[in-house]
Amino acid sequence: MTESAAETTGRRVFVDQQSPDAYRALSATAEAVRKVAADAGLDRILVELINIRVSQLNACAFCLSLHTTRALRAGETTQRLGVLPAWRDTGLFDPRERAALALAEATTLPTDADAQTTAYGIARSVLSEEEISAVIWVAITMNAFNRVSVLSKHPVRSRAAAPAS
Repeated sequence: MTESAAETTGRRVFVDQQSPDAYRALSATAEAVRKVAADAGLDRILVELINIRVSQLNACAFCLSLHTTRALRAGETTQRLGVLPAWRDTGLFDPRERAALALAEATTLPTDADAQTTAYGIARSVLSEEEISAVIWVAITMNAFNRVSVLSKHPVRSRAAAPAS
């Protein structure tokens, strides 16, 4: 393979840097969604759980690293983060969190109509209309950021391990 072919196949365009106006617009949307979520009463931990679960479904390493750190800073536990991919099989998440996670998954995987209908029904029984709207907007926005990072292949940089306490 020639050097130019290796460059073509090996490196990705960081679309956020290539098109900064579009990325700024996406960031402004994210800021508006944060306000919508806060106004609806979604706490920081629940928003981060949604961000992480969506990023898990999209296999976005960069966003997983970022939002796991944010969740831990907000007070989330390593136990709950560790079992988040299997949240349905634990008793660690309350009904409101379970409804939000199901709705976020349905937003991320919209072609599963049965799961979407079930998730929406559960959400209607536990969440207000404002909360439902906020959860969907958080998931939509996270999906957009996942696409930017996955397609750009944003690198995940190593962090120093936290000291044992």
